[in-house]
Amino acid sequence: MKIQAKRPIVPVLLPGFLPGRPDSIWHTLEHRVTDSHAFHLNLLKIAYNNLLQQDAFKGEDADPVNLEFLDQFSELVEGYETHQPDAFDAGQDLMVRLVRTYPQYVHLVARDLFWLFGGECLHFMSDEEINQFQQLDEALAEAEAQQSEIDYLQLRQAVFEPGSDTKH
Repeated sequence: MKIQAKRPIVPVLLPGFLPGRPDSIWHTLEHRVTDSHAFHLNLLKIAYNNLLQQDAFKGEDADPVNLEFLDQFSELVEGYETHQPDAFDAGQDLMVRLVRTYPQYVHLVARDLFWLFGGECLHFMSDEEINQFQQLDEALAEAEAQQSEIDYLQLRQAVFEPGSDTKH
């Protein structure tokens, strides 16, 4: 059986979104508000692409179980992107499976996704991380209550990097 090569999923570039990139490349882009869904969708796509680059998931000798995991991850990305109701359960199951089956790759997945999918995923987060995400959720709820425009990325930076002057 010939194994079909997996293709990367292209994330949408958001100003200030990619860590390690110089801010100067974003100066030519107009200011855009980043919503929570777009932010987390990009994190899912980046995580998928990161996993795709690992030896366990590529090549002719890739284990079919690993390829099935990638297929399920791709389905999760698609389900989340199209607002499928079961995407959160599937995401939680996939993150837990990642930790248990591929612990060496957990660092390739943003911690935000563990918070997003919640449930059993929270067992793999530190108390400090949980506290920061709770602060972020409270800030979001406050902004929504005031019916003000919400820039998720800006709120997140304020909670996770309080001394940062970085704006996008």
